[in-house]
Amino acid sequence: MSIAVTGATGNLGRHVVEALIDRGTPAADIVAVVRNPQKAADLAANGVDVKEADYGDVAALEAALVGVDRLILISGSEVGSRLPQHTNIVTAAKAAGVGFIAYTSILDAQHTPLKLAAEHKATEDLIAESGIPFAFLRNGWYWENFTADLAGTIERAVVVGAGGDGKIAAAARVDYAEAAAVVATTDGHDGAIYELGGDERLTYTELAAQISEFAGKPVVYQFVDEKAYEGILEGAGLPAPVAQILADSDAGIAKGALDTESGDLQKLIGRSSTRFADVLN
Repeated sequence: MSIAVTGATGNLGRHVVEALIDRGTPAADIVAVVRNPQKAADLAANGVDVKEADYGDVAALEAALVGVDRLILISGSEVGSRLPQHTNIVTAAKAAGVGFIAYTSILDAQHTPLKLAAEHKATEDLIAESGIPFAFLRNGWYWENFTADLAGTIERAVVVGAGGDGKIAAAARVDYAEAAAVVATTDGHDGAIYELGGDERLTYTELAAQISEFAGKPVVYQFVDEKAYEGILEGAGLPAPVAQILADSDAGIAKGALDTESGDLQKLIGRSSTRFADVLN
């Protein structure tokens, strides 16, 4: 059975390829769809079938997906451009005869108030209407979102956010990748919708406390309102539209938009999710 992974050199995509191999999928049966094959040289060296295809090139995407049985469509990273990119991939998958799509969406995609979910909701609708059997992997937040600038956070001794006292049911990228690999390599997932989140549900204050313990120095949570957080993100170099969407997502934490007690992630991977302290270490 041939399984394709889009964005296979990305932060999540690489973990998905590794998870597939760990689950016994032969490397030769994995198609890594990438924009830049040079970034996938290590995958190719390990026997993975690397296919070059830009998300704007339907013909190249179709050629990459010919003969593929199942596709793990990892949502694009370019906020605001994802729907046309996803549309091209789904169009190519249908033309190539792909038999199943597992799409990495966002928690409660059809009803969440988060602006970030708009492209995910539209993509889910697109896939559902395509006629291709599917499963939606509605991923929650990644712990790595809070460790990307860990050294800077520790130096500043403050975690800034607009999430108030809301809980974040996050997990590590490897957890979500393993869930995707399980869905792609086992039967019984047609039409399934999985709300995926960690079983360690932390507030910003609790996150800061764990970072403080890891750093061996006080690190505190500083609440700012959504508009102020948007300005901070812009000041860090993010384009204004992206800063606006991410600030909205952070404020959504206070509304419970990034919290879940579904247990779907744990059921799929057969274990508890990775704890924040383990990601720190």
